[in-house]
Amino acid sequence: QVQLVESGGGLVQAGGSLRLSCAASGRTYSVGWFRQAPGKEREFVAAINWGGTLTNYADSVKGRFTISRDNLENTVYLQMSSLRPEDTALYYCAAAPGVFAYTQAKLYNSWGQGTQVTVSS
Repeated sequence: QVQLVESGGGLVQAGGSLRLSCAASGRTYSVGWFRQAPGKEREFVAAINWGGTLTNYADSVKGRFTISRDNLENTVYLQMSSLRPEDTALYYCAAAPGVFAYTQAKLYNSWGQGTQVTVSS
């Protein structure tokens, strides 16, 4: 299993942007971003496959968030724009040993510690 470290979270006003990074200790295949708000279940946000040719997004973030990766740097990014207060959550990245851009958390076997994103209204 690889070690994953998220960064880039912070406090931003509604309508603003943030870019999250997920740095891996080695090669990753499918990488996903998930989030969990207080009192809510963890939910899928976005995922990307090894080659970057497949991506998936939750309906709530389509058109606002973009997932990308730099395999030379073993890093996956989540560019978040037009942020809303309901995007406030702890954001996690995760890695799965497969070839698709998986949306199900149970398919991921490595998880980071998370980075907090807070969007003020």
